[in-house]
Amino acid sequence: MTAAIVDYRPDHAAAWAELNAAWLAEGGFVVEAKDRAALDDPQGSFLDRGGRIFMAERDGRVVGCCALVPSTDGGVEICKMTVTPAARGLGLARRLLAACEAAAREVGAARLYLETNSRLTPAIALYESFGFVHLPPRPTPYARADVFMEKRL
Repeated sequence: MTAAIVDYRPDHAAAWAELNAAWLAEGGFVVEAKDRAALDDPQGSFLDRGGRIFMAERDGRVVGCCALVPSTDGGVEICKMTVTPAARGLGLARRLLAACEAAAREVGAARLYLETNSRLTPAIALYESFGFVHLPPRPTPYARADVFMEKRL
């Protein structure tokens, strides 16, 4: 079984939308307006804004994803990271994060930033182990976001 982290291609669109709808449902979250835009138009939401989307492929199937988009403060925001339940525990989320960090460093970003929910404890533990630190609460377009983290580069 081989796994690879690859750049998003247009033929990933359906898998991108399915993966993200699945983690939102799994977490008991509603699909918010900003989610809908990102799921329906990853090109416009991320790529056209100077961001990147990485897909995790295992044995020819898409099993994970993560996006990053530049922010106005010189950093990049990590968004929409998930790995299917069957592919968890294989280190793919860490590899997706590493791809995001490498891409952020390539463009000279000052920091990685993310927003998540306190119920997603495995994700928070991963972020902490990757060097992210907690930030105070801040305004956000997501009703579910109650954890804010960054990693200075």
